Amino acid sequence: MSSFVLYLVGFLLLMGGLVWAAIALGVPGQWVAIGAVVLLGIGVITAVTNTRAKDETAASDGEPSG
Repeated sequence: MSSFVLYLVGFLLLMGGLVWAAIALGVPGQWVAIGAVVLLGIGVITAVTNTRAKDETAASDGEPSG
């Protein structure tokens, strides 16, 4: 399993716990759904940012290009 998938699985577990807590506290379902969508977007953006492969070009190694 890739690190991206593992990151998303962990974030979904965290999000599920927060949704469960919000429902248990009596937060209206509409607001729980809005919060879940926002958290899912943040999770995907963060997962992509933290797990994407680094560029393997000479410029990324700190070497002068030219």
